[in-house]
Amino acid sequence: MGRSEHVEQREFVRWFRQTQRRDTRIFAVPNGGHRSLATAQRLKIEGVLAGVPDLYVPRWHLWIEMKKATGGRLSSPQRDMIRHLEDCGDTVIVGYGCADAIEKVEAWLESKKES
Repeated sequence: MGRSEHVEQREFVRWFRQTQRRDTRIFAVPNGGHRSLATAQRLKIEGVLAGVPDLYVPRWHLWIEMKKATGGRLSSPQRDMIRHLEDCGDTVIVGYGCADAIEKVEAWLESKKES
């Protein structure tokens, strides 16, 4: 069955915080999870929006959407939001598990050094 998306994201954030400079911050966007209808309605009014990626690194204008290593897939609102964020000039990485996310972030960082 594999590890849950929660575990994959937790391990990725742990790696990130151990390997990156202290002034390069990453934070989670708590869009997911099960909530009551009243809570969901309140959050929607406050600006919560379906499809926003799970993690953001402001210094790099980098969004990271975490999925399970196997069986994870993007929803229609996620695909739409990714297109919007990229149209705004941000970068979005979809990590299928912690190892994939690390590999993609490292490759992205390497490509930034070369340019």
